[in-house]
Amino acid sequence: MSKILSKCKLIIAIVNYGVARKVVKASKESGAEGATTIMGKGIGIRERATFFGIPVEAEKEIIFTLIREEELDTIFQTIISSAQLNKPGQGIALIIDVQEVAGICHMCISTETKKKSFGRIEMENNGEILYDLIITIVNKGDAEKVVESSKRAGAEGGTIISGRGTGIHEHAKLFGITIEPEKEIVLTLIERQKTKRVLEAIVNETDLNKPGKGIAFVLAVEKVAGINHLFKS
Repeated sequence: MSKILSKCKLIIAIVNYGVARKVVKASKESGAEGATTIMGKGIGIRERATFFGIPVEAEKEIIFTLIREEELDTIFQTIISSAQLNKPGQGIALIIDVQEVAGICHMCISTETKKKSFGRIEMENNGEILYDLIITIVNKGDAEKVVESSKRAGAEGGTIISGRGTGIHEHAKLFGITIEPEKEIVLTLIERQKTKRVLEAIVNETDLNKPGKGIAFVLAVEKVAGINHLFKS
């Protein structure tokens, strides 16, 4: 019988290059099983867009940490502290609810482990969901359009991840060998009241209503850290 784990949370942390190893180590000491880290590019209000007229994109590390719900508060606070997300320009972290998880059967067994506490940092948005995460998957070269259109519609920026796509509209072959086209994934954290406007801007700019252009979907964000400047008048 397959084991399905429920009541889990996914913490997504976007930090500056070189910080992920420290964050993962600290979160494991606080009870996390581990994490997955991938590289990305960050474009935001605190990143220099050009250097002597040459476009510059800051390298980022995106950390995905899947945890049990009862471990959420401790591990989330640890990630904030270890990455110094309470300071401007250090990155962001957000929490997304996960309905069901498979493939981690060992987590279905409750075990008591020594957990290291890193101190509590108060969140800005307790209770009510104030933010959404827009995930846009487009063909290579279109990510900049996603970021720029979303910024014009009120977003702060976005994080770009490279990937590959295989869908019903991908049939490219070279010498009879199927080629998986390169894709770009854009993560856009947005205030909930701006979500519809930003999503419409992305769709219009990248022609997502046409076949083979890509997809975009929205996930509710339960908590967020690292955007303190938004709460300052």
